[in-house]
Amino acid sequence: MARRLSITLPAALTLAAALSATPAHARTQQPGPGSGLGLENCTAGACHFEVPPGTYDVRVRLGGEAAASTGISGETRRTLLAETPTGAGEPVTRGFTVNVRTPEGEPTGPDGTAGFDLVVGGSAPALADIRVTPAAGRHTRQVFLVGDSTVCDQPGDPYSGWGQQLPQFLRKGLSVANYADSGESTVSYLADPRLFATVQPLIRKGDLVLIQLAHNDKQTDEPTYRANLETLVAGVREKGGRPVLVTPIVRRWFNADGTLNNDTALLVNGLGVDHPAVTRSVAAAHDVPLIDLTTRTKALVESLGVEGSKALYLYNEKRDNTHTSAQGATAYAGLVRDELLAQGLVPERLVR
Repeated sequence: MARRLSITLPAALTLAAALSATPAHARTQQPGPGSGLGLENCTAGACHFEVPPGTYDVRVRLGGEAAASTGISGETRRTLLAETPTGAGEPVTRGFTVNVRTPEGEPTGPDGTAGFDLVVGGSAPALADIRVTPAAGRHTRQVFLVGDSTVCDQPGDPYSGWGQQLPQFLRKGLSVANYADSGESTVSYLADPRLFATVQPLIRKGDLVLIQLAHNDKQTDEPTYRANLETLVAGVREKGGRPVLVTPIVRRWFNADGTLNNDTALLVNGLGVDHPAVTRSVAAAHDVPLIDLTTRTKALVESLGVEGSKALYLYNEKRDNTHTSAQGATAYAGLVRDELLAQGLVPERLVR
């Protein structure tokens, strides 16, 4: 019965009110992992599912009698479904796959809330139905992310890493397992048992592992930086995964002529190590796919100019030219999506 409810939020009939009309046994029933979880696990604007860590498929039906616009986020502020408009009486169904883990955000951060949490948002949200089921293992691939604070699931507004925004560009059958962590370099990511030593055993054949580490390698010499990237690549391949090297996003640091052609912007450290150049070299030497995010983000920032590019970063809020806003993280995640698709790293049917 609960699965047939049509709910518009906020409205005179809220999800909480609708559930109050549902028989008590339907509201309190906790289905087993194989039977699915639906609207009985939701209250106004949010859903909580008591499930163990794992990978879950989510199917939602959006819309109702009135025109609506609905987006869905989950866990540590991950954008799982971009805001989706629906016409009056024209509901749509969307599906996506979510990685649920502990800790639910940064690997060295707090555990977060047990289970699986979703937030229903948007300018005029309408959730008609929701169904959560464990993902079928052999049909689901993971995109693991190894990175720093420009990639991670940032816990607090206004910060956002591009990995936090990547899920909205992927469809059911492909989930993002974001193990990026603030403050990490190639040295610390390999040394901390909560990081690569935790990620590596989870990698299965066919999984992608995107590696973007450079911002915190300020004192790492070139031989060490190169060797660390090679170690990460070999570790992924050892488990049957496919490594993808990603050059770092630029810092928003302009020259007087409006370009970013300087060491600060292009991630050349105090020892003269050109991180993007070394990353490109390792990719070429070891036949590793490369997403040149340095080049792509440089072109975008320069095209927007000194003023227009401020919104991509946290300049206005924090005078921060390194970390991205939700707008910037979404734009950069879109660039990653474009490269994954253009290079055939993910099939078109799994990309939005």
